[in-house]
Amino acid sequence: MIRLLLVEDDANLRYMIQGGLEDMIGGYEIKDAANGEEGLLIWQEWHPDVIVLDIEMPVMDGYEMVKRIRETDQDTPILFSSGRVSPKDVVKGYELGVNNYLKKPFLPEELNAHVQALMKMKQKASVATPAPESPAATEGIYPIGKNYMLDAEHVTLKHISGLSHTLTARETQLLQMLCEKKGEVVKRENILEKLWGTEDDYFASRSLDVFVTKLRKRFAEDQAITIKTIKGVGLSLLEM
Repeated sequence: MIRLLLVEDDANLRYMIQGGLEDMIGGYEIKDAANGEEGLLIWQEWHPDVIVLDIEMPVMDGYEMVKRIRETDQDTPILFSSGRVSPKDVVKGYELGVNNYLKKPFLPEELNAHVQALMKMKQKASVATPAPESPAATEGIYPIGKNYMLDAEHVTLKHISGLSHTLTARETQLLQMLCEKKGEVVKRENILEKLWGTEDDYFASRSLDVFVTKLRKRFAEDQAITIKTIKGVGLSLLEM
């Protein structure tokens, strides 16, 4: 799942873009801001995978926001979405460190295509040698956020304080599936098939919802951990 920061002063356009992207398979986690100053605060606290922002905004425009980000962050892809695409504007944006432009008006599908291309380029730039598989994962140990650890073999969720909670077998299996695909979407039908032996059964589906609620309560005190439901697609374990 891609964490996208959307900075746009037009509330209607923000709503349209956010709704369109969040409905796409694979999913986006989106936070939005109405100006560059708000966007900077979210960027500092949230560390998005990609930033999409307008140029002309109140309080702080897109140019100033990009300038401040690039003082310390050269890696996060930034895309300008603007009606201003004169040669002068384009040159200034690229000089500040923008990765691409998208001219308004546009459809969410167009933005998605640009974002996917930027993410692929970022991945290619960062690829070196594949990281070895974590020894902890091979032993059924999965770190979750900074404070928790799942011990799948002993069906136990451990806290850094030393406290531990015994889980049910199905809670453990569900959490393990999410941990193995952390940050990605695990399709609902795959979970139902593996844990309930069916892909489309009303009672199994409701049972899954109950187990998700139980797991969310386990992490209720840690706001950095989220089990997100992507409507009509599946679940994703996210760490802030």
